Amino acid sequence: MSKHSALNTFGRSGNPAFTKNFDSTGAIPQSERMTLDGAVNKTAILLALCFGGAFIGWNFPALTLPGLIIGTILAFVTIFRNPSKAGATAPFYAGFEGIALGGITVFAEMQYPGIGIQAIGLTFGILASLLFCYKSGIIKPTENFRLMIFSATMGIALLYLISFIMSFFGSGIGFIHSNGLFGIGFSLFVVGIAALNLVLDFDFIEEGAEQGLPKYMEWYGAFSLMVTLVWLYIEILRLLMKLRSR
Repeated sequence: MSKHSALNTFGRSGNPAFTKNFDSTGAIPQSERMTLDGAVNKTAILLALCFGGAFIGWNFPALTLPGLIIGTILAFVTIFRNPSKAGATAPFYAGFEGIALGGITVFAEMQYPGIGIQAIGLTFGILASLLFCYKSGIIKPTENFRLMIFSATMGIALLYLISFIMSFFGSGIGFIHSNGLFGIGFSLFVVGIAALNLVLDFDFIEEGAEQGLPKYMEWYGAFSLMVTLVWLYIEILRLLMKLRSR
């Protein structure tokens, strides 16, 4: 991929956290620029906070809904209000989303023992596999690739939104929750799109480091990767539940 402006990369990413444009103009001292190591370290911090939150949610599942609501609010605040404050909001997002994921996993474990560790293993297995594919050049985030993932991600989000609205009227889109072949096929597709968003996350972080974006973008890049991992884990958990209920 050519080293074109990172601004274009942000605008085309399928990850909702990258749909906001950023201004990287102006001279930035070397010590205040985003680095790859810095983004990796901050991702590790967010993962640790997420696992810590998951431990709380596992032991206190009543906190699942509050954790989910607060985590979602923090995500929207980080994305649409002030990404430069990601260093303050991202850790809280990771913690509260961890609480929600811990509680969700408890409920899934009650029905299908062992499903949690399977979902965690698959999530990090996919993360490692796609990181290898990205670094080795097997998967390249071309312009068409970005457009495809962006379109599919927005389509899935719209479908989920329509289904959520329909639920208030006692209806819904059946195959989203169905454990039939079509429902399982849909979940496989969603897992695939969520997984491929990881490639865009990797590219965003690498491009940002190459372009010398402000230091706070390390937190924003780590936050964006967490958004994708949370989505991927939930979709994998949903898929496994469908498979095990057949």
